[in-house]
Amino acid sequence: MTDKVVVAALYKFVSLPDFHELREPLLQAMLDNGIKGTLLIAEEGINGTVSGSRAGVDGLLAWFGLDTRLADIDHKESYCDEQPFYRTKVKLKKEIVTLGVPGVDPNQQVGTYVEPRDWNALISDPEVLLIDTRNDYEVSIGTFEGAVDPKTKSFREFPDYIKAHFDPAKHKKVAMFCTGGIRCEKASSYMLGEGYAEVFHLKGGILKYLEEVPQEQTKWQGDCFVFDNRVTVRHDLTEGDYDQCHACRTPVSVEDRQSELYTPGVSCPHCWDSLPEKTRAGARERQNQIELAKARNLPHPLGYNPRKSREA
Repeated sequence: MTDKVVVAALYKFVSLPDFHELREPLLQAMLDNGIKGTLLIAEEGINGTVSGSRAGVDGLLAWFGLDTRLADIDHKESYCDEQPFYRTKVKLKKEIVTLGVPGVDPNQQVGTYVEPRDWNALISDPEVLLIDTRNDYEVSIGTFEGAVDPKTKSFREFPDYIKAHFDPAKHKKVAMFCTGGIRCEKASSYMLGEGYAEVFHLKGGILKYLEEVPQEQTKWQGDCFVFDNRVTVRHDLTEGDYDQCHACRTPVSVEDRQSELYTPGVSCPHCWDSLPEKTRAGARERQNQIELAKARNLPHPLGYNPRKSREA
């Protein structure tokens, strides 16, 4: 797969009191290795998805290895034929995944990690409450058999959902999962702080599960939403059939794209009657820029993304 673009989803919760000083060296390391994508750094750690050549990704991982705090950074890899990102960014944040609850710190307490090979047995236990910590548009594409969908629009809504629907006195065992492991790691820290006794989370997230668990043994149903231009990946981690509406950012299926309510880059069956005119106008302009970029063989402009801060 030497000619394939390597896509690496990576994160680590680790104390980085000097994270402001890390931004420029990290950005330079990405540029030196021809890496595209976005990395978020905060005092609590690092998170993001990047892509590049095999040598480029290995070079970036080697750079992380020079700092003992980041040497064992968690990362999952998949492959695609074309570069899924257009730019190279490092952003400073208050949180690398935004829960919005003061004091929640996976560096201080975190749930029990469950290896992908052990996940099926855990979630088959009828006493285990299985919660998908991702947002509604992600869950709609695929999830684990028997999982509860919180129907959240953003991760910030997760604490209120838990308080409204569950009780640590009744729900003794809780298992959670997310795309790459970062959200459920933070969610597990929150749940422990709320008094839940046994909290488990899928190590490496859905992506690691799809990588390691054979399809004939899977309890995963559907595709997995990813935060790059592939939109979704199948169980074998190849690119799925979904596209994404540039206006509302909702994944759109082949069937959606055949609808008379679908206008590429402008609207889809999920948003055609609900988008503010300002957003729709911006979508039209972005689509015009994309068409011009294609005609001139230039990189696509990124444009406005209303979900840009929801996760990676």
